[in-house]
Amino acid sequence: MAETVDDKVSYFQAVTGISDPDLCTEILAAHNWDLQVAVSSITANPSSPSASASTSSREQGPSAPLADAEFVAPPPPMPSPPQQQQQQPGIAWKLVTLPFYVVSGGVGLVAGTFRLGAWVAGGVLSRSLSLLGLAGQAGGDRLLELPPSAAEAAEFVAEFEREFGAGRGPRFVAEGFADALQRAQREFKLLFVYLHSPDHPDTPAFCGGCLCTEPVAAFIDENFVAWGGSIRRTEGFKMSNSLNASRFPFCAVVMASTNQRIMLLQQISCIYKVLMLIPLKLEKIMKLTSFFQKIDLLTLKLSEIEHLVKINCLMIDGGKAFRLEVEGPKSPEEMITILQRVVEECATSLVAARIEAEERLNNQRLREEQDAAYRAALEADQARERKRLEELERREREAAEAERKRKEEEEALARAAQEAAEKEAALARRRQEKAMALGAEPDKGPGVTRVLIRFPTGERKERRFHSSAPITSLYDYVDSLDCLKAEKYSLVSNFPRVTYGPEMHSLTLEEAGLHPQASLFIEIEQ
Repeated sequence: MAETVDDKVSYFQAVTGISDPDLCTEILAAHNWDLQVAVSSITANPSSPSASASTSSREQGPSAPLADAEFVAPPPPMPSPPQQQQQQPGIAWKLVTLPFYVVSGGVGLVAGTFRLGAWVAGGVLSRSLSLLGLAGQAGGDRLLELPPSAAEAAEFVAEFEREFGAGRGPRFVAEGFADALQRAQREFKLLFVYLHSPDHPDTPAFCGGCLCTEPVAAFIDENFVAWGGSIRRTEGFKMSNSLNASRFPFCAVVMASTNQRIMLLQQISCIYKVLMLIPLKLEKIMKLTSFFQKIDLLTLKLSEIEHLVKINCLMIDGGKAFRLEVEGPKSPEEMITILQRVVEECATSLVAARIEAEERLNNQRLREEQDAAYRAALEADQARERKRLEELERREREAAEAERKRKEEEEALARAAQEAAEKEAALARRRQEKAMALGAEPDKGPGVTRVLIRFPTGERKERRFHSSAPITSLYDYVDSLDCLKAEKYSLVSNFPRVTYGPEMHSLTLEEAGLHPQASLFIEIEQ
């Protein structure tokens, strides 16, 4: 965790230009250690001096290739001397001016209330019109608000295209410097930085004659991620401090370094200078002396340079010669040569970084494939285990269902056997009761009736009854025999056919016409 905190503090110092680590720690802690939010809070409210004042006060420093770029914060304002500070007003003056402050505060409160009411009414009216479909569609597709650094980069790209033509020059990314540096790191390229000074007289010549030429723009787009910023803006001004830009136009090539720092690979001087010492004759010295007393700076167009240049002339050696300094923007060929050299010097590290990233990506992809294969095998094993458990549960359910059915069948058979046994016992008791109710069979005599009964099975039974015995005694006799299983039946005489049903059970045999003998058969009722 300590390394992460130190890295964030270092990166915050590099981006914002604040050199005090304790102040950077407090700012990051106030924003929950969110670098993007903390940087946006600093860059959203710039408090930097003007670009023109800063550029005029800088001194030219040597180029520092392959060195870490340190961000330099602008110096704090000098405190005013004690004699210049205003004297605090006295208590009497405060009491005199108190009514004025009270009245002005009340007026401000009333005005604020009216403004708040107008704002609320406008919002309600706009919402009502939008619900009714009467509001315009211009504000329907609202863009998301860009971070301050990205907004500045987008404004710079738009201004650059307006000034030098759309489609000309490198394709500057419309992102903040930190985002552009991360993009270059992801694409394994170097970051080409151009700091634009609109007020510098050499800027139009450099942009039009070198930076915006097709070979230079194509070379930069192919080998670099291009980022540009105006020193009038907050981030451009801070980057000019961090990269020690001493003169303009200014270009540099940077790359991401360790601990979230940047490494300055090359500062590119966009202006060349040619020194010439020209001897003069006496008559020319007199003419040049009178001429240079009036003007010491000429702007001429030289055919061999084909750009606007500055000629600074200075009389030396007692007027016998003068030094001619010719300054002008670098040619596209010189710019491409410098950039090509930087690309070749960093090609090894970029290729190594690309190979390392590819190996890391391949290892990650291999781990993902192994994890996917492991998950697939695990899911297949889990599916087989679930299927086995489901099959086992199905068999257990089927076995339990078969066991339940077997027990139910056994219980049904047991109940049926029990019911049959009970029924058989009941029939046996009934037969015994019927036989006991009949009493003993009477002997032959005048008051005795002989009855022959035929069963459905063809079996015949014969018995003697008293002629005064009721018809129910014939049914009791049939029930006492073990020849009929049916419970509902009727005794019927064959000729004449008479059915001796329940309505005739109270008649005696003699009254029913069955005396002295009768032949009956059993008819089972359905």
